[in-house]
Amino acid sequence: MDKIFDYLKQKALLQKEKAILSLTILYNSSVGIGDHTTGDYYKNIDEAFEMFCQAEEQLEHIKNLKKILKS
Repeated sequence: MDKIFDYLKQKALLQKEKAILSLTILYNSSVGIGDHTTGDYYKNIDEAFEMFCQAEEQLEHIKNLKKILKS
């Protein structure tokens, strides 16, 4: 059973790291913009932030599920 939790946690952590990397690129570098419009830029920010929030929520849900199933 712990392997399932390990898998879920690693998947959420990877998603979180991808989001942080995307936001870092968009924040620190014009490479994130490229030849795209500002609409594309904002869309990329929104997608990366949503990915970050989902990962944070998933990590919290994993903790809660682990407590429920182990009690």
